[in-house]
Formats: sequence, C-alpha cells, structure tokens
Amino acid sequence: MFTSLARQSTLKQVASRLAARSMGTVVEDSVGPKCYGGTYTVTLIPGDGIGQETAAAVKSVFGAAKVPVEFEQFDLSGFTPENDKLMQEALASLRRNKVGLKGILYTPIRLGHSSFNVAMRKELDIYASVAHCKNIPGINARHKDVDFVIIRENTEGEYSGLEHQSFPGVVESLKIITRPKTERIARYAFDYALRHGRKRVTIVHKANIMKLADGLFLNTCRAVAKEYPTIQHNDMIVDNTAMQLVSKPQQFDVMVMPNLYGSIVSNIGAGLIGGPGIVPGANYGREFAIFEPGSRHVAKDIQGRNTANPSSLILSSVMMLRHLQLNEHADRIEKAVNKTLSVDGIRTPDLGGSQSTTDFTKAVIRNL
Repeated sequence: MFTSLARQSTLKQVASRLAARSMGTVVEDSVGPKCYGGTYTVTLIPGDGIGQETAAAVKSVFGAAKVPVEFEQFDLSGFTPENDKLMQEALASLRRNKVGLKGILYTPIRLGHSSFNVAMRKELDIYASVAHCKNIPGINARHKDVDFVIIRENTEGEYSGLEHQSFPGVVESLKIITRPKTERIARYAFDYALRHGRKRVTIVHKANIMKLADGLFLNTCRAVAKEYPTIQHNDMIVDNTAMQLVSKPQQFDVMVMPNLYGSIVSNIGAGLIGGPGIVPGANYGREFAIFEPGSRHVAKDIQGRNTANPSSLILSSVMMLRHLQLNEHADRIEKAVNKTLSVDGIRTPDLGGSQSTTDFTKAVIRNL
C-alpha cells in the first residue's frame, strides 16, 4: 500500500512538472540578447574549482581583443542553496540578458542538495547541450581525424531528479522520456547537421533493455529522421557506442542521445582528443543560451594552483560570440588559441606542458 501511494504521489509530481515545462517550450522569443550601444551584456558564473582562474583568462582575452561584451558576474557555488538570494539574482540576470557564460558548479553527493547546473537548465528550458570533440593540430591524442558533435537532451531522462524510498532499503528512481521533448532534440540534431554541412546523425539508445523509455526515444528520432532525406542516420546501443568511440571515433559525425548517455559520451570524447581542457560546449533553448565547457569537470584538485587549462572556457566563449553574431572577434580569438597550442607549443600540465594558466593567457593575447 505504502509503495503504491508513494508511486502515485511521484507520478503526480511528474505530470505537474512536465505540464509546467511544456508550457515553457511554446513561448515566442520576445527579446533577443541584451545589447546597448553595440555592447552586449552577458551573465558570467565562473563556477567552482578552477572556474575563477579560467573566467579571469576569458576576461583578460576579451579585454585585449576589445570584445564589445560586459559581464554581470555572480560568484555562485554548487553548495549555494536553491532559495539563496545570489542564485535567484543569477537566474534573473540570465532571464534578462538571455546569454550566459559559466564554469562548472560542484554538485555535492548528499541527500537533499540538488544540482544547480541541472536546475538552471530546467528552469530556463535550455534543452539542447552541444559539445564539439575535434582534434587540435599539435596536441597528442589517441586518434587522429576525430571531429564529431554530441547533442544531448538536457531537461529530462535520468536527470529528472524524481526519486523516493518506497521501503527501507528500496529506492525507485524515475527516468522520464517524452515524445515532445524527444522530437525537439531530434529536430535540433538534424537541423544542426543541415546547417553545418554534416552528413550523418547517430541515435544513441538502450532500447534493447529499456524498451518503453529508450524505445520511445529511438522510434521518435527515427520518425523525425524521415523529414530529412538528405541526412543519413543510424542508431547504436550506448554500450557499443562507447566501444566504437575508443576504437574508431572517425565513424561519428553528429550524435543525439538522452541526458545520462550524453554525460558519459562527452567524457569519452574529451579523453579521445586530449582531455576536458580543450572541449568547448553550449546549451541552447528557445529564448536562452548558456555556454560552458563541453566536458563538465570542476577540477577541484588543481584549484588555485595557476595550472588550469583555460582553453575550454575560452573556446566556449568563442561559441558565445558566434551566437551573438560577433564573428570577427570569435575568429580572431579562436585562431589565437589554436596558434598558442599548435604553433607556439604553449601547454598547461594537463596537455603535458609546464606553463601556467597566466602564461597561456598571455600567449593567447600576444597571438590576437
């Protein structure tokens, strides 16, 4: 009886949350990114761990490149409670500015403390996570000619946060997959392939075991694929995907998948090309966009040592500049980062070098 009541209560929570979130997806874009006198205002959340150091690098590079962006900075931590005044101010800033740049916020492994990273994406309905895994010339990597894009559904799946203990020692955790949100992420993936001249979309799933949830994801993506006859598509079970990535990653072009699989695959992708320090990422919704490293590592172990690689946040800011149509600034900074890594050979310890975060940032500025 207690199990049944708990399950009914949880399902009511699911229904109410899905109804609220679904309403958020049909709102028309009312206002674009905030821009006054040719200068954009962007919300900056440096994050935990190395966040302050990498955010300082971005600000230094933007200043040297005279990028027309002003930052509203909020020094949030993953330990900040959801009802904290600073967190609410940060969310209000994101709603106002429409665009944010953030590091990664630490999520404590303890009962009752939800992830601010996840809460922000759900609150603002930032549904599409995009991480680009591509070899950088001169960086030693396990494979050559790697160039694929991971597109991850950001707002449901195993990250729904709907868990309860139905009986002492028995926990039920709900994985939510819905057709509307799967259609939305599938169309985003195929549209991305069209816009960027990509040829194939791979649908990643576990429908052989989770026949209803992942079966719905797979079948919905297949149905959407029929609307894009010029884009090839295939599907692959997630465990086989992991094996194929480490053995022959060149076969992948664009990949679309539910939330948890995207977290795992993006970390594999980072390992293939040299580590999390060089993988940029972005999160897009109908109204808002937040840019953050594609492989979501806090790196608390090297916090404050001035050895962090700021490339992933700098390259994420390049994606942000392209989103703002500041393409000349984006190209200039991206070329400077690539020259610093590939030609000058300036490397932080994660890439086998000995230069500091400050050294790397100064080298990027010299190459602007």
